[in-house]
Amino acid sequence: MGPLGGLSRSIEGKVAIVTGAASGMGRATAHLFSDEGAAVALCDVNQSGLEKTFHEIQDSGGTAEKYVVDLQGREAASELVEQVRADLGPIDIFVNNAGISVGGPIDSPDFEDMWETTFTVNLDAQMRLIRACLDDLRRDQQGRVVNIASTEGLGGSAGISPYTASKHGVVGLTRALAVELGPSGVTVNAVCPGPIHTGMTEKIPLESKEIFARRKTALRRFGNPEEVAHITLSLVLPAASYITGAAIPVDGGMRARNN
Repeated sequence: MGPLGGLSRSIEGKVAIVTGAASGMGRATAHLFSDEGAAVALCDVNQSGLEKTFHEIQDSGGTAEKYVVDLQGREAASELVEQVRADLGPIDIFVNNAGISVGGPIDSPDFEDMWETTFTVNLDAQMRLIRACLDDLRRDQQGRVVNIASTEGLGGSAGISPYTASKHGVVGLTRALAVELGPSGVTVNAVCPGPIHTGMTEKIPLESKEIFARRKTALRRFGNPEEVAHITLSLVLPAASYITGAAIPVDGGMRARNN
């Protein structure tokens, strides 16, 4: 075997879109990408949280632009991508992180409304955003897409079937597009976080979290958003050119445990 080919582990100078950047895993991903030299388009419906992330990155010397966007609108994806392209240049990296968790038993009176809203944000928006970026992602055989799914996309829990089904859809979309876009050099992967300290889990009492983590995870604790963000970063590196169609659990060993 000869010397290694020198595949790059840098995203310096890349343009990245991160949705759901106002908090949690999206905020951590945006910070990490900025620290690594990318220009980051911060997108979220939460204006105050978005402003906070934007100013944090600016104050640390990073490059970012902010976009308040409600991804439930059919035209929101194309409008967002067009504006990012005008502000920062062609998109190299897309991280589909925005999502909601709406749940209830299937016999809930408003179940179909919960189902429709969840799928619109968690799955339909991801599809539309990828479609809007395709020309940019294909242009140099190095486009990167990371869809944030969940361990719920690899299994199931009672009472949150809209969320669970939407995340299974994200994993399916990821695998199908990895095959479809592979010939153009675009990689499409999914990250499947398990129990993470985010806005979705902040209302769970700490004691309940600790009990769950001890019973369910190998590491006996909840994860932090930054730990998820580092996996996302790894998947968008130029050197990650032979990883596509993967659904990677970031769950502290939860799926590895039998007891």
